[in-house]
Order: sequence, then C-alpha cells, then structure tokens
Amino acid sequence: MNQISETEEKPGPLDGITVLDFSRVLAGPYCTMVLADLGARVIKVERFGTGDDTRAFGPFVGVDSAYFMCFNRGKESISLDIKSPRDRELLERLLDSCDVVVENFRPGVMERLGYGPERLAKTHPHIIYSSISGFGHSGPFSDLPGYDMVVQAMGGVMSLTGWPGAEPARVGTSFGDLGAALFAAIGILSALYSRTRDAQGTRIDIGMLDCQAALMETALARYDVEGIVPTRTGDNHPSLAPFETFAASDGKFVMCAGNDTLFMLMMDALGFPQLALDEKFLTNDLRVQNRKQLVKDVEAITLTEPMQHWIDALNEAGVPCSPINTIDKLFTHPQLLARNMIVKVKGEADRAIRTAGNPIKMSSLTEIDPEVPLKSPALNEHREAILAELMAKNGAYAPTPQPQFQPQQNSEDSELYQSV
Repeated sequence: MNQISETEEKPGPLDGITVLDFSRVLAGPYCTMVLADLGARVIKVERFGTGDDTRAFGPFVGVDSAYFMCFNRGKESISLDIKSPRDRELLERLLDSCDVVVENFRPGVMERLGYGPERLAKTHPHIIYSSISGFGHSGPFSDLPGYDMVVQAMGGVMSLTGWPGAEPARVGTSFGDLGAALFAAIGILSALYSRTRDAQGTRIDIGMLDCQAALMETALARYDVEGIVPTRTGDNHPSLAPFETFAASDGKFVMCAGNDTLFMLMMDALGFPQLALDEKFLTNDLRVQNRKQLVKDVEAITLTEPMQHWIDALNEAGVPCSPINTIDKLFTHPQLLARNMIVKVKGEADRAIRTAGNPIKMSSLTEIDPEVPLKSPALNEHREAILAELMAKNGAYAPTPQPQFQPQQNSEDSELYQSV
C-alpha cells in the first residue's frame, strides 16, 4: 500500500471554495462529495428532524446509515427552517460567503422559496448555481418527477442491458444519478475556471435524461448508420470481438482483444496462434460477424485449464483480461489498496465502514490515510459553529437551545423532499 507522505499536507485544488449543498439522496450529494474530496468546504442544508432521506436508508451501523455516510463524508450539516426570519438571514449570509449552490429539487421549488437562480443572479452574481433534475429546467418533461430507474428506462440503457431474448435490466448501480452527478461536477469546475476571468457566476442545468443520452456510447450513431435498433448483447461488446467472457475449467473470466494485434497476442498466449490466421477471424469486423464460431473455438481451448492459468499467460502477453470479481474481492484487491481506493467513513457510532475512495489522483492533492476514517456529519451538527462564524461576531446571534422543529406536511417547502 502507498505510504502517506510525511511532508506538509497540501490543500486540495478546491481549497477556499465553499459549496452550499441543498441536495439529497444521490445525484446531488455524490456531486458535492467529489467537490469535498477535492478540497471544497461543503455545507449540507437539511430539513429539521429527519434530514436527508438517505439517513433512513439501511444498512445501519448503530443509528448511522451506511448509505448516507458513503456520499456525505467530509461535509458539514445545518438544518434550516426557510420560513424562520432568523434562518432566512443566516441563509442570506451563507449565500454571501459561498461560491457554489447545488440543488436537485424539482423545477420551480427553489423559485417559490425565493432562492431561484434568476434571483440569485441579481443579488449574488458571483454564485455558480447548479441544478440537477430528472429532465432539466426546459422542455415538455421538465415538470415531471424523475428517479434513476425512470431515466435508465427512458434513456435507453435498460434496453441494452441483459441477455439477448431476456427482459431488459436495470444497470446494477444508480447509473442515472451517478452520471448526472459527474456531469454536474464537470460543469461546476468549468464555471469556477470561467469565473476567474470575468468574476461572474454561471447557471448550470443538468437533466438526468440528457446525461443518459450522452452516455449511450455509439448506440445512437449505430442506429443512424445501420438502421437496426441496438439491443441486449449480454456480456459482449457489439463492435469488438473477442471482447466478452469465456469459460475456463473453474468459471468464467473476461478477455478483451480490441484490435488485430491483441488478438494475435491472445491466441499466442492461449497456445493456438494458428487460430488468429483463420480467414473468418483475420479482422475485427470478421470476428464480430463470426462471433459465435469464435467463442466456440476459443472456449474449446480455455475450458482445458483453470482461470488463473489463462490470466497469468494473458497478463504476460499484455492482453487485457480479468476474473469476474464479486464485491467482497474489492476489499483485498492489491491494485485498489495500492492506490488508497478503499477508505473508511464513520458517523456517530464507533465503528467505521469501508467504501470507495477518491479516484482523482493529483500531484496537488494529498492522499488521505485510508486507515483514518473520514467523518460524515450528524444532522445539524455544525449549526452552532456556522451561526457563530457568520452571525455572532456581528452581534446578530446569541446561542440558545434550539426547539425541536417538525416540518409541516402541507407547507410549501415540503416540496423540497419530493423526487427530482
């Protein structure tokens, strides 16, 4: 495992940037988690009493949700009652001091509360305002609610996922939310760079459906060229062969030969170089056309030995390959451990949980110690500190015990907790 540098810790590239995070569940929190990992200060605004919906999602460590901890590490939490004059004053001061606002409410919610992008563009022109919603803030579907599986279905990826002749399948992770989160982070970073030149904030409008379409690789272009609707291909790549799983004597593994040279190296490693000279397999296009025969001929070879035998030979030859790991194998994977990709997070309970770390490795960013847990905030944990920072020094606040606030189910701001 990499040793943590003993030299002075470097501030992250986003050190000095403050993000006011109104988002909840996954798309927004994942986006702001990326920003926090890069050094930004992220202040998470939550509702009183229950906070982010994912605080109630299992599994739990004591009272802490593992789901919540994974995506809210390194953030601060404050609960605000938008209808309270004092909390509105505090929110105005937070807006004065922040650089980025992230929200993933349905279109119109922030406007009705008085904090929409048009208003903030006038009163806080420095702010970069990022909205993530199911369908964006324009177009005929903009008012509809959207969840990850809805946009996976509507955006086409479910029609491409699964085995030929079988039912469409959801991608095994929340592909719609995560894709939108990453595009939002790219937009925010671009806007921060632009602001260094003109000192002006930017409105960023991310629609999850748009992001799904953008992540369809070549599926749209293939249909436009061939006139054939792409569909499920199981475990193979529709444009490359061999690029799929093969059976060894003790299970299946992946081999990917993305060009003719790799195919020849692959067949050398398998001990049958003559197969690479078969006229049916001379080019990638021919191999795609004759995929069934190719898989049959290759598996006749791979079935004779266990997976590790072939993986060792293929790695020696420089041919991309892998066993099909289950999730438990990732915790001990030597490559992930060497790059500090398994980290610990904890909430109020003593026990930390393991999750994936920051994949963005930069010379300007100090690697964290994977054995030191990152903290996820308790609900409203940082309210007193933020009040003291922004209001007490101006004589606007004297600390007092906070009453338990129960949000009204029929109030306007209950819209904040509906689906995107």
